[in-house]
Amino acid sequence: MLKLTDVTVNYASFTAIKHVNIEVAKGELVVLLGANGAGKSTTFRAISGISKLSKGEIHFLGIPIGGRAPDKNVREGIVQCAEGRKLFPQMTVQENLKMGAYVHRKQKGEIKHSLEYVYHLFPILKEKHHDEAGSLSGGQQQMLAIGRSLMSKPKLLMLDEPSVGLAPLIVEQMFQVIEEINREGITILLAEQNANAALSIADKGYVFENGEIVVQGSARDLLANDEVRKAYIGA
Repeated sequence: MLKLTDVTVNYASFTAIKHVNIEVAKGELVVLLGANGAGKSTTFRAISGISKLSKGEIHFLGIPIGGRAPDKNVREGIVQCAEGRKLFPQMTVQENLKMGAYVHRKQKGEIKHSLEYVYHLFPILKEKHHDEAGSLSGGQQQMLAIGRSLMSKPKLLMLDEPSVGLAPLIVEQMFQVIEEINREGITILLAEQNANAALSIADKGYVFENGEIVVQGSARDLLANDEVRKAYIGA
């Protein structure tokens, strides 16, 4: 479904990622591991079309998308849930969700169906659908951010650090929902520092350091890798 070949992104004289090669098959859940600044978010921005490629190619469903406008990528099913949630705090929960469906705004029936699906995944959002997004707890805001992304009807959903700042119980619930979304057929690319939780639900992973992929393999192999465990799991 998604293939990055020798992708490099420069910001002026700074190289954010270099020679990145990633493959994601349809239906997979693939995790990008690494510390802050390792290159995970830049990789997402390159796929979304927000960051310009300095070198390399990106193909989605067999079509080259390097240089394609971000809104076109969203229409074609590439949807990113950004780190930090990026909600509209003074808008209601439901208004935020409907903003996620903007590219499909003429499809009223589809929007209604998507809302029902999001409320099924996150019942608390239905309960609070008239509340301002800024009044929600951190965990509820993360649910809303993911729900808003789902309103765009993604084929590929990119989740950037969804567990940051959340309590352990909420993190566990969040990963259960991510796994459910994947089981229902949505391909997921997940950027995470919580390696243990991410690898426990992933098919495979890539480890970033200083803008490069230094280790890759199945989730099982990465969990058994001593260097990965010492660096990201603490065992």
